[in-house]
Amino acid sequence: MWNLRSHPPSGSSCCRNHKGRTDACCERRTRMSANVVTRRDFIRGGAALVIGFSLPLDVACQKEAKPMANPLNAWLKIAPDNSVTLMLAKCEIGQGIMTTLPMILADEADVDWNLVRVIHADTNPDTYDMSTGGSGSTIGQFTPMRQAGAAARQMLISAAAQHWNVSRESCRTAKGIVYSGSQKATYGQLAEAASKLPIPDLKSVPLKDPKEFIYIGKPVPRVEIPSKCDGSAQFGLDVHVAGMVRAVIARCPYYGGKLKNFDAAKAKAVPGVIDVISIPEVSNAHTRAGVAVVAENTWAAIRGRDALVVNWDGAKPEDTSDALRQRMVALANNPGKVLRNEGNATDVIAKSAKKVEADYEMPFLAHATMEPMNCTVHVRSDGAEVWAPTQSPEWIAGAVAQATGLSSKSIVGHTVLSGGGFGRRYQLDFAVEAALVSKAIGKAVQVVWTREDDMRFDFYRPANYHKMAGALDENNRLIAWHHRIVSTSIRDFWGGKSEGQEIEGAIDLPYAIPNIQLEYAAAATSVPRAWWRSVANSFNGFVVQSFVDELAHAAKQDPVQFRLALLPDREVNPNSKEPEFDPHRMRAVIQEAATRGDWGKPAPKGGARGFAAHYSFDTYVAQLAEVSVNNGNLQVHRVTCVVDCGRAVNPDGVKAQMEGGIVFGLAAALYGEITVKDGAVEQGNFDDYPIARIFESPETEVFVLTNDNRPTGCGEPGVPPIAPAVTNAIFAATGQRVRKLPIRLT
Repeated sequence: MWNLRSHPPSGSSCCRNHKGRTDACCERRTRMSANVVTRRDFIRGGAALVIGFSLPLDVACQKEAKPMANPLNAWLKIAPDNSVTLMLAKCEIGQGIMTTLPMILADEADVDWNLVRVIHADTNPDTYDMSTGGSGSTIGQFTPMRQAGAAARQMLISAAAQHWNVSRESCRTAKGIVYSGSQKATYGQLAEAASKLPIPDLKSVPLKDPKEFIYIGKPVPRVEIPSKCDGSAQFGLDVHVAGMVRAVIARCPYYGGKLKNFDAAKAKAVPGVIDVISIPEVSNAHTRAGVAVVAENTWAAIRGRDALVVNWDGAKPEDTSDALRQRMVALANNPGKVLRNEGNATDVIAKSAKKVEADYEMPFLAHATMEPMNCTVHVRSDGAEVWAPTQSPEWIAGAVAQATGLSSKSIVGHTVLSGGGFGRRYQLDFAVEAALVSKAIGKAVQVVWTREDDMRFDFYRPANYHKMAGALDENNRLIAWHHRIVSTSIRDFWGGKSEGQEIEGAIDLPYAIPNIQLEYAAAATSVPRAWWRSVANSFNGFVVQSFVDELAHAAKQDPVQFRLALLPDREVNPNSKEPEFDPHRMRAVIQEAATRGDWGKPAPKGGARGFAAHYSFDTYVAQLAEVSVNNGNLQVHRVTCVVDCGRAVNPDGVKAQMEGGIVFGLAAALYGEITVKDGAVEQGNFDDYPIARIFESPETEVFVLTNDNRPTGCGEPGVPPIAPAVTNAIFAATGQRVRKLPIRLT
């Protein structure tokens, strides 16, 4: 399962289910080799205009940020050959950021898009915020990228005006050329002169009127897709360093277990095996104790591991999914920590003549990235180099330094393409393992995880349980809402307050309900957990939108109209978040999705429709699912999605992210379940942890509502609504409520 780049021909089934956009995977294979350059190419060159500018830290990182040694943490270069190169701090994990951010800069700089190049920056923890997640890259970098592009354009205009002895006001630009009357000069011709001018104050540099945008808001093919199609793109598994060896690791399969002893004789007898070494547990990186088999190639290392005899200590047979569920149910039946309390929901529900109650539950989920974890490290006496497909490059130096005893200043991290992230690549356990092995053998090593390793040693989305209650008045208006969340906590595992992120999508419930109470309780477990695409929105969105549907039916009201009636009249701020939730934008996506998805019209024979709408990462998404159920067999035929993410920089990219989120969330709803027995994960590959395949993917239409609001996140908001849209449709088709995922129909 390591082939990341297999690609069907244009017009084949890869695109047949996605309407309304030109799929980037079917674009001509012409651009990546020219559009992605090396750091050496960036540094090399003659008289070029190079602008350093500062990008803000992501909001999540600002509180812990260290003072920058150099406030210039991004670079723009315009060379004499007219090429425009952006050194990019964010990681490309399939979300298209290598296209989106350069589009913004290119628009303000007014350059020819075909001459734009992109380079990944090396890690520098004192300078860069390269953390890539939380759907925050475009949110945080939209304005700084515009300012940098505008500054470059102003400097080039000034250089031209001085050369021609004309006023700046007489100059205009278009696609990398400055004009004044009959005179013209390319940016490349002006680059040397412009490089000698002072850089304008980026905060006050004039920006384009959005009406003048030439790229922003237009569909632009992804720059890295051609290389992914022809095999030239470099993912982590494609890295090769001179003299490099490969390694796989036998890790303790039991939570809390330790390495007792091992016999390496049979492993060393496998042709190609070089060495077998033990590696220690590194607690702050949450690596397991294990035995590394080092070999000339990956296959020899895997065969050597298969021949290895290892004994482990410390298994906890009592650590099971069943035992965890019992703990969560017990916690759900008792009051939790009150985190939001408006009015008196408990009393109102207790006294109500019309109440609705329901329990929901969801299991641990794996990330199941297409490219399993891997990392290449070369540890030397005076430093180290790291090549990692990661979402957190700026943390690599610190993690490797702690594992090796080297100074973090002596460690250089190189960012490569990642075959999916979904939050898993925030963790650096795989980099720490590679550093330990490289240090022990004194060579560059690539540590490779098999699919089974990736599935069994993941950091999972938390298992969770919910107790819901609501009350309707005599006019069937929703007057009280009570939500008790019990989950295994991410922050408990990594450090921090237990309710951390498990309340996202619930604490900020935006509905106009006079009595609301939210409670939370953390369930103890030794199972590792971490961020998963859309984090708690993925499970709280399912619960909230499923329960709203139950309340609508109890009130004998249309589920779409019921949702619209719950929206407040004005912007609200239920969780002190910025920006405020805008009910008018949510109303628009709900109404558009209902119209586009034929809500209220008869469904095809044997089918039914379900609806859900969710707000996350400052983005508004509504989805309608059309399903049929025959003899207990579910088929999702069609999904209609409407999204408002503010100003859509690349509408084609937005649609792609919604489509990907829908398939990702649908796979989790249909199949996703990690179970633990005798202290170890039971699943190991796609035979017992399936993902949605092409023939199971529904016909999908995505509609982007464009406006002048700031761009907001797109990588994750497509995930939360799909599961409740499908299960609400199942209820409409069968009368059976699905309150436990994955979906099991009787």
